[in-house]
Amino acid sequence: MATGKKIPKRKCIGCGEMKNKSDLVRVIRTEEGVIEIDGTGRKNGRGAYICNSKECLAKAIKSKGLERSLKVPIPDEIKERLTEEMS
Repeated sequence: MATGKKIPKRKCIGCGEMKNKSDLVRVIRTEEGVIEIDGTGRKNGRGAYICNSKECLAKAIKSKGLERSLKVPIPDEIKERLTEEMS
């Protein structure tokens, strides 16, 4: 009885839905404290997953879910840059 390959799932910090890891965008905080979008999903750093939509990013910022996940306060200029990169 062979089973299929397991597909990793992650929870979106904006809407709270469990989705396939490949469908979500990873936002990371590096050891230097830089917050950026990880397009490859393999960079080192503390990560948080968000749906690829402005609505989920807005919910994550408003509820401070992104700050809790990355364990660092996020300045306004980084929030604006993330919003631009998500569109």
